[in-house]
Amino acid sequence: MSETIVVATDGSEASDRALDWAAADAVLRRRPLHIVHAVESWPYRAPLFAPPEIVEQTTRAGHAVLVAAVEHVHERWPDLVATTALVTEETSKALREQSENAFELVLGSRGRGGFASLLLGSTSLKMAGRSAAPVVIVRGDAADRGEVVVGIDLLRDVDQVLGYAFDAAAVHGARLRVVHAWQTFATLIEAGYALDAEQIELDLRNQLIAAYRPLRDKFPHVDVVDEVVLEHPVIALTNASRDARLLVVGTHDRWPPPQLGSTTHGVIHHAQCPVAVIPSR
Repeated sequence: MSETIVVATDGSEASDRALDWAAADAVLRRRPLHIVHAVESWPYRAPLFAPPEIVEQTTRAGHAVLVAAVEHVHERWPDLVATTALVTEETSKALREQSENAFELVLGSRGRGGFASLLLGSTSLKMAGRSAAPVVIVRGDAADRGEVVVGIDLLRDVDQVLGYAFDAAAVHGARLRVVHAWQTFATLIEAGYALDAEQIELDLRNQLIAAYRPLRDKFPHVDVVDEVVLEHPVIALTNASRDARLLVVGTHDRWPPPQLGSTTHGVIHHAQCPVAVIPSR
């Protein structure tokens, strides 16, 4: 398969965990791994204003990060095909370009920059809304166990999200849990509207089953359970992530596409397992 799994590394602990996740996924999917390290571009673009040794030191340090990453991967997965790229560009722009022909882009939850108290690094958050390929942010418990969970918004096109989720469940031999969360609105009740919660849940479940039914034939061996939850979507999906190996969510189809919705934004900050964000096509 020609589409690679791209992973960004900066030598930090978070990026090392992302590297391991990406390499393991590449082995399972029988895809090559492409390891990318981005360095500050200004010394290369304005060499007259940079000390002469800066460019050489930056390049040497970047190559060292990549060499260490490849050596680590080959120690654990000696047969995995792994390539590298040292890019001199603003990080998010470089990763966007690297992801254009990729199967997925894998990132750590936080790199060397930023504050330790931040829940998510700025690059990971930015790429989750801008990548041309699915973005997997490796956070929380990245153990190879538990279900694949996918959060579905029935008001949006969910084909790409469900397709990735079913494929991930099939590759990992895991159960797939399809979740739709909804809330009753207190204002409607206060206005005198009578809401039949049981009927609403039944209708939503039927819509949910209809949304993923076409994929049951394509992935007949995937064990699927569906869940309609009367709860805020961020809370419901965060709770579901506690025992999951992967949580799959989508982006909004807007211009300029794609953009993170409030639910996806909240989930990738609080999930307790790796999160795959699937762009609109």
